Amino acid sequence: MKTKPTKQTLDKPILTKPTLGWREWVALPGLGIKALKCKVDTGARTSALHAFSVEPFERDGQDWIRFGVHPHQQELEIEVWCEALVKDKRVVTDSGGNKTERYFIETELVLGDQRFMIDLSLTSRDTMRFRMLLGRVAMETRFVVDVSRSYCQRLPEQDLQNLDQSVAQGSHA
Repeated sequence: MKTKPTKQTLDKPILTKPTLGWREWVALPGLGIKALKCKVDTGARTSALHAFSVEPFERDGQDWIRFGVHPHQQELEIEVWCEALVKDKRVVTDSGGNKTERYFIETELVLGDQRFMIDLSLTSRDTMRFRMLLGRVAMETRFVVDVSRSYCQRLPEQDLQNLDQSVAQGSHA
């Protein structure tokens, strides 16, 4: 379900909106991802999540998708396996002008003290530094972006401690 901008949110002064840097920590609790470094990309309309071994399947007459995520940069050992209802399948044009058909899912995003539903396209980002891009549609009416800053919105300290422990132990979440 998309959140439509209302007069109240559009009129909200910029100074009262939380500030994002060019990169932020996010969580995707519905996918079992407790912490993920995300690139804030005002040039991208939609948000994208790195996914591998993408496998569509049917459950109770509905289209679902199963996929893996490497939640940590430059770390291929740790894998999170996810399943989600397919929201859409459509053609996306990337920054290089290449068109690809992608699956879209809807899931909850935690960013700072905000929790909200976003649409995510699933794509291979193996060659990219960040496992997720946060596009403008997810940010509009909620945040302002200061590209000179990083990690303005923190995950709760408990989540960061859990992340540190899982990396230290080499856990396969």
